[in-house]
Amino acid sequence: MTDVRRREFITLLGGTAAAWPLAARAQQAERVRRIGVLTPFNEGDPEVRSRVLAFQEALREAGWVEGRNIRIDYRWAAGDSDRIRGYAAEIVGLAPEAILGASTPVLAALRKETQTIPIVFTGVSDPVGVGFVASLARPGGNLTGFANFEPEMGGKWLQELKEVAPSVNRVAFILNRQNASWASLFRAIEAVALAFGVTASAVDVRDATEIERAITTFGGQSNGGLIVQPDGITSAHRQLIIDLAAKHGLPAVYPFRFFAADGGLMAYGVSIVDQFRHAAGYVDRILRGAKPADLPVQAPNKFDLVVNLKTAKALGLKIPESLLARADEVIE
Repeated sequence: MTDVRRREFITLLGGTAAAWPLAARAQQAERVRRIGVLTPFNEGDPEVRSRVLAFQEALREAGWVEGRNIRIDYRWAAGDSDRIRGYAAEIVGLAPEAILGASTPVLAALRKETQTIPIVFTGVSDPVGVGFVASLARPGGNLTGFANFEPEMGGKWLQELKEVAPSVNRVAFILNRQNASWASLFRAIEAVALAFGVTASAVDVRDATEIERAITTFGGQSNGGLIVQPDGITSAHRQLIIDLAAKHGLPAVYPFRFFAADGGLMAYGVSIVDQFRHAAGYVDRILRGAKPADLPVQAPNKFDLVVNLKTAKALGLKIPESLLARADEVIE
């Protein structure tokens, strides 16, 4: 090899070696991380879209952009328990690096499928009592996230209902028994029912047919009222529940603002949109190396009271001024 050729070869070799670290860094920077999202809702539900949008925006603010460095696989169970279980297995089978699971039934299904993939949950009531985590401060395992209600909220819902409709002496708690949080919430309702002069009953529903049958049967007697469990099934079928309550003249208290916005009498609960936004922060930390066991479960600290005056008028109810004064929102 001539001296000229030798110098050219050494220059080429040196340039290639220098380029290797740059290429490796570029490849690492462009690595696409995979996230799974499983909700019990309908994909076209505007309320759900607002939650997902908040999740996506918060991820972008943290530097995660779909199509560039993350891929998000969504599954929508549309209030169907069988779909929840099937999609849980499907999501886990995709081997994402983190999963966002919305609601107690979704988390229960995901938990059966994996004890290793990090799961951030939203919309879960009483995660310690149900057995999902060891404690709020130190959840342990692969689960952490954001609780939406503590069991005592059941008693608070009954109190709000009686304040709006003092004549109510029968209350049906519309629930999904596959959502294990119903038991602690109902115990809280029962604990104060006697003091309020109310007989409380737990009414299990799993689909639209059962919802219609249950509320129609309950509404056939006077002085009844409804309390609706926070759950994917009740949320997915909220318009049916709201319409049946109106048809049978049943005052009702709901767990989320969007029930009142869609025509329900009143709602008292947390903002799930905010929970999705905060959940993105936990997903970000997990993708950067944090362990779910070290991320405390966040308990709710603010509840919004929303009253629909149009619905109250249709039911012949006059909302007390004391309640209106502390309402966060009054829908005219």
